[in-house]
Amino acid sequence: MVTDFDGFDHASHMRAALDLAREAAARGDEPFGSVLVRDDAVVMRESNRINTEDDIRRHPELHLAYRACREYDPTERAEMVMYTSTEPCPMCAGGMRTAGFGRVVYSVSGAEVTEFTGGEPTVRSVEILDGVTAVVGPVLNDAGRAVHHEFDW
Repeated sequence: MVTDFDGFDHASHMRAALDLAREAAARGDEPFGSVLVRDDAVVMRESNRINTEDDIRRHPELHLAYRACREYDPTERAEMVMYTSTEPCPMCAGGMRTAGFGRVVYSVSGAEVTEFTGGEPTVRSVEILDGVTAVVGPVLNDAGRAVHHEFDW
C-alpha cells in the first residue's frame, strides 16, 4: 500500500509543530518542535529540550525517531510523516534515516536558521535522507520564520 502523503493536512500539522517550538522557547529551550503523523493523525509530538533536560540529543526530530523505532515497525514508520518547525540538522537527519519515515516536511530551512543564529551552514537533510525519505519544504515559512524572529538568538 502506498500512503497518499499529499492528502495530509500539512498546514494543521505544521501549526502543531510551530506551537511546540514556541512552547520550547517559552520553557528556555531553542525554538524547535515536531509532530509525527500517520494516517493524517498526530501519533507523537516533541519539542526541543536540550537545555531543560541538559542533553544535547533532545532535539525533537531525533527523539521522535528514537521513540518511533521503539514503538513501530519499519513498514509503519514508512507510512509516517514528520512535520518539523525547522529543517532537521545532520544529527537528526541521520536518526531519521535509520527510522525510515516516508516523508519529512519542514517550515524553515537550515540555511534560514543559519541567518538567525549566525552559525555555519551544515549538510542539508535532503542529502542525508536521499533515497530513504522525501524532504519537502518550506511549508508555512512566514509563520516558521516568525517563531525564530521572536526568539532571542
